[in-house]
Amino acid sequence: MRTLIACLASALLSVCVAACSSAPPLRVTTIQLGRAVNEDHTVASFTTTFSPDDSVYLSVLTTGVGSGTISVRWKYGSAVINEPKRDVNYRIDAVTDFKLQSGGGGFPTGDYSAEVFLNGQSAGTRTFSVGNPR
Repeated sequence: MRTLIACLASALLSVCVAACSSAPPLRVTTIQLGRAVNEDHTVASFTTTFSPDDSVYLSVLTTGVGSGTISVRWKYGSAVINEPKRDVNYRIDAVTDFKLQSGGGGFPTGDYSAEVFLNGQSAGTRTFSVGNPR
């Protein structure tokens, strides 16, 4: 009887380990840009054109299981203007949001980009522009 219980316990442990290791790893599925975020941290309305006084929101949607570092390299032309990072540990699909806010005088007009990284590996780039308000 003890042998049967030990075998069953061992089999159950093997199944649990196999199930845990078969979960897909954490990966970026979508990168969103906009002027505001929803309660779930996704972008409220997508845009790639901003006014100098706007805040720029970027949401990184991920799937899979794992921990890591999500970062964004915000650039104006070729100059890096900000590079925030977030350490994450997710067990379900999740959203990580970032905000780029101008200093007191607003963003200079021109072309910008936001490159997203997961654990130092590029996951995609979004370009956007800042122009004078209409």
